[in-house]
Amino acid sequence: MSTFWIILTGALVASTCGIVGCFLVLRKMAMIGDAISHSVLPGIVIAFLISGSRDSLFMLLGAAALGLLTVFLIQMFHQSGVQSDASIGVVFTALFAVGVVLISMYTKHIDLDLDCVLYGEIAYVPWNTIHLAGIDIGPKAVWGVGLALLLSIVLISAFYKQFKLCSFDPALAAAVGIPVALFHYLLMGLVSVSTVASFESVGAILVVGMLVVPPATAYLLTEKLNQMIIYSVVIGCCSSVLGYYAAHLLDASIAGSMISVAGGIFLLTLLFSPTHGVIIRNFKQRRLMQ
Repeated sequence: MSTFWIILTGALVASTCGIVGCFLVLRKMAMIGDAISHSVLPGIVIAFLISGSRDSLFMLLGAAALGLLTVFLIQMFHQSGVQSDASIGVVFTALFAVGVVLISMYTKHIDLDLDCVLYGEIAYVPWNTIHLAGIDIGPKAVWGVGLALLLSIVLISAFYKQFKLCSFDPALAAAVGIPVALFHYLLMGLVSVSTVASFESVGAILVVGMLVVPPATAYLLTEKLNQMIIYSVVIGCCSSVLGYYAAHLLDASIAGSMISVAGGIFLLTLLFSPTHGVIIRNFKQRRLMQ
């Protein structure tokens, strides 16, 4: 049964991150997930200091608040003339450093460190369950990531055209009356929720990897956004299944194996994609020259 829950959690993380990750790849903001997963650290510590509890609800609220603050600061710096990648680097390193300082100052004698608040382990997911009226209703991670996935599906389905136009041509979107800033922050809010809901249980490496690698692979396979989203989810889920069994076979990290499989799929796609594959493109060029 534990195998089922681990694979299901990996597939849910892959689906949640894959959907919003497609828009991040198109906007050239793929590393903002990494920024959020690190910069939420001071929010977690502050939530703990205020509540005096390591209850996940307080931790998630603090992390979500700092995730949104991260997005706001990155956008503010970018609009002030700082390059997008530089804005991401400055904000997440500064906030992460603040979190490290807070941990070293106020949690020396408490079981709260970087490992327990930032780097989860997907292998432990089946044992961290929720009980309702004395009944075990499943792992907490499955419910948390599942709700984040449902929220992403509902909002992106409801405003698909707006998100699509804002990602491809924000100037045209503004010209036709779409509030570009609103949909930008709405998308970044979904990224923040997806990241925060996932990383506590499964680890930052799995969240960041699934935000970037499957969408980047799907980008090489199609020119249509709806197909890109579907391909991203399928690739992420396949990587979760194959990665779990590879980790079991090699006695290695499960999250690391899942992302390694996703990276292998990306490499194969980069070489053999019908439209963008390096080898296929060179083969076509040689045929044209002949």
